[in-house]
Amino acid sequence: MFYYLDGTVTEILPNLAVIDCGGVGYACKTTNNTLAALKKGQRGKLYTYLNVGEGIFELYGFAAQNELNSFKLLLGVSGVGPKAALAILSAATPESLAMAIVTEDAKTLTAAPGIGKKIAQRIILELKDKMARETAGGLDFSGGKGAPAPALFTNKATEAAQALAVLGYSSQEVSMALKGVDVENLPLEDIIRQSLKKMVK
Repeated sequence: MFYYLDGTVTEILPNLAVIDCGGVGYACKTTNNTLAALKKGQRGKLYTYLNVGEGIFELYGFAAQNELNSFKLLLGVSGVGPKAALAILSAATPESLAMAIVTEDAKTLTAAPGIGKKIAQRIILELKDKMARETAGGLDFSGGKGAPAPALFTNKATEAAQALAVLGYSSQEVSMALKGVDVENLPLEDIIRQSLKKMVK
């Protein structure tokens, strides 16, 4: 129903931003990361998710598309609702969430209020399985080089691809983003960051 809202930021409250679009104020539940990117009285753009259910009509907004993608992926995990997903994405960026999934780092997830070890392990298990399916078809990470990639290159590229899949990018988008990135020498987090920069250009 709503893809994004683009207007003036009229209110910034805990976990809530109000965007005025043509005289109508839309209250969007959101994360600390998105709130930090907004300034009251200035223009703001939020990618939205509408949660509709029995007696429920809630709008969620995110400053970046990959944060919205991460939110939707978390909602796909059994036992994770919007409140828990917001808590996780307030404590972790989409990049650090992806890293936590790849490295099976439950501590990053349990840093969020209300997220216990059991739910953190379920998130890692279910999303890692989803990542494995996303990258099962194999991707071309060679960047056009003729020589076969060494094992380190392949392993790091695969881990980076899995992390990017967590953020909702397709196999084709991931393959294009990783081409030309120095996956052999950069730390995994830097590989992911550089790839994301290429995708948002």
